[in-house]
Amino acid sequence: MTCTSCEILIVDSLEEIESIKSVKISHRHGKADIGYNEGELPINDIIKKIEELGYQASTEPIKKKVRVTTEQWFYSVLLVGGLYLVYKYLQWIGLLNWIEADTSNINYGAAFIIGMVASISSCLVVVGAVVMSFASKHQARGSFYQRNLKPHLLFHLGRLVTFFILGGVLGMLGSWFSISDLFMSWFTVFIALVLVWLALNVLGFVPSLSTLGIRMPKKSMGAWKKLQESEHAMAPVVLGAFTFFLPCGFTQSMQLFAMSSGDFMTGGLTLFLFALGTSPVLLGLGVATTKFKNMETVVVQKAIGFIILFFAFYTMASALAIQGINIDFLAKKEVGQVVNATNTQIINMVIDYRGYSPNSFKLKKGIPVKWIIDGTKASGCTSSIIAPDLNIKEDIHSGDNIIEFTPIKAGTFGFSCWMGMVRGKFIVE
Repeated sequence: MTCTSCEILIVDSLEEIESIKSVKISHRHGKADIGYNEGELPINDIIKKIEELGYQASTEPIKKKVRVTTEQWFYSVLLVGGLYLVYKYLQWIGLLNWIEADTSNINYGAAFIIGMVASISSCLVVVGAVVMSFASKHQARGSFYQRNLKPHLLFHLGRLVTFFILGGVLGMLGSWFSISDLFMSWFTVFIALVLVWLALNVLGFVPSLSTLGIRMPKKSMGAWKKLQESEHAMAPVVLGAFTFFLPCGFTQSMQLFAMSSGDFMTGGLTLFLFALGTSPVLLGLGVATTKFKNMETVVVQKAIGFIILFFAFYTMASALAIQGINIDFLAKKEVGQVVNATNTQIINMVIDYRGYSPNSFKLKKGIPVKWIIDGTKASGCTSSIIAPDLNIKEDIHSGDNIIEFTPIKAGTFGFSCWMGMVRGKFIVE
């Protein structure tokens, strides 16, 4: 077991056995204390119930460490590489352009992909298991659609609507507070470190964060349990809405990013696309009543760990960009033209769905620069641009934005959106 959610799932399942009076589970110690009526302990039923949830159970100590072979590590890396090539191909043929609605597309695209990754990771095992539990308990009559498909579509409708509305509310709340660049940078570093820990945990190198005492109180899951067992027609919608509050590192990270956006629409769309990314796997789990454990082969699990690690490095690069340190982490560099007018260097840049175009300029030190930015498509993250080393921090409006500065020393100076997600640099010679 990895967290409090694991404990709750197992307790709920074992309490269905008639002869059991009480169940106490400890994920930290990997043990269950069970109180039962007089007679024989139904040990086989207990083990079966636990294994149906995707865990192992035995009256003897279980060997926790599973040796991963070199071949399995190789195939996990190969799987990550294959997924990356598929993503680049879909991006190349334009199939992902619908995600990239505007310049905050990097946030939106990442939110959707993180949702897909989260839907097959141990982080969302609680949601996957509850979806299966809901599928087996919810009573509905009528056709196949009414009995098997409609409840799950309503469940995901509740999720999508709630994630959009509450994500927007978080973004709006964030606009009420003035968040300094330094705070945003360190906050993003914190998120990156959490993702690194999560990745190393999935890869099997460090224990779960819950072992450090970071967890949700068990009593907070009481309402969730009641919804699971409800037969009311609107129960699936409310149940899907409640998933916004479940303890999941991915969800909470996206919620924090939504709040830091300071914008209702950006926060809402970020959480909406994250929830949309999780939907295909969770919908399949519910409709087909597939066991979640079937998706957690060693190769897939390690591949997930590498993907999370990728997002951790990307997030860390964003944190450094806020401080003016540009790391070309898988970023395509597009060098822009510099027009040398009378004692002025003129550079033009466009903000579009791909980010900054061009995103790199070679300048001469000591000569004033006239930086013309077309902000027609600027929104969300790209509604502000910063270059800390050049003392630049400007809001971007629709149309041409002119920023003037003079580079007084040689070196490489980064600029970015205020969240560090969209990046560029000046090379001063």
